[in-house]
Amino acid sequence: MIRNYFLRHAQTFFFSLGQLTRTPVATFLTVAVIGITLALPAGLYVAIENVQRLARGWEDNGQISLFLKQDVTPAAAGKLADKIRRLPAVSWVDYVSREAALAEFKRLSGFGEALDALERNPLPAVLVVHPAAAHADPDTLQELLKELRRYSEVDVAQLDLDWVRRLHAMLALAREGVLILGAGLAVAVLLILGNTIRMAVLSRRDEIEITKLIGGTNAFIRRPFLYAGMLQGLFGAILAWLLVSLALLLLSGSIANLASLYGSRFEAENLGFQATLALIGIGGLLGWLGSRLAVGRHLRSIEPR
Repeated sequence: MIRNYFLRHAQTFFFSLGQLTRTPVATFLTVAVIGITLALPAGLYVAIENVQRLARGWEDNGQISLFLKQDVTPAAAGKLADKIRRLPAVSWVDYVSREAALAEFKRLSGFGEALDALERNPLPAVLVVHPAAAHADPDTLQELLKELRRYSEVDVAQLDLDWVRRLHAMLALAREGVLILGAGLAVAVLLILGNTIRMAVLSRRDEIEITKLIGGTNAFIRRPFLYAGMLQGLFGAILAWLLVSLALLLLSGSIANLASLYGSRFEAENLGFQATLALIGIGGLLGWLGSRLAVGRHLRSIEPR
């Protein structure tokens, strides 16, 4: 019983595949439209994921600068640095003395002679706190910043990652936009496949009437159309993946050149294994659903005369 069930479905599957190959131009046009339609949200998803990967690399380089009060001695600064190093969110701490800070400022500013005229060093000692990689996201860094500000030796604590928080907010907005766009394009795929299957049903109207006359059920008649729609959705999703891969391949050289200008070896990545399976699954599901809606509606209107 089960064997016959799977055998009938296998026969219908290959019959539907054969029907598609008999009209290669129409099949290709339908698959191409579906592929381009699915490639747009898939490409935007890949772009957002790559920007997020790049942002994680920037977060890992984030650091907190603690400007100590003028009356803090080097010994007290060293004890504070040891205390901060023991925090679980901290990887290591660099101590920059007042003298080292002044020497670096002279070197970078070009006002060395003017600074030599000062009676005392106006710059404070600085502790540069490097967070651990597991605590480098913006929210955790903000909590660490609040904790470090509580130390009495600290005059000013500075974290220059506000732009990363803004980037995360923009990425979240972009993800929501991709979901909305994807939903709209999914409806477009349903309409495309629905119209394609509707034309196929109408072109085989006489065959459907004869099948109903000899006792064929709607489920039996509907099955090859469902497989045809699902196959076109699957092929369209595969084409969408190929289009996204081709776009990344064409842009890889420009991306590498841009990254090298910033001293980075960043390389854009394509859809992962799970995302690829999701794309193909969505394509097949949309194909099946579009066919199901179209066939169910038109089969009810076709009855033997």
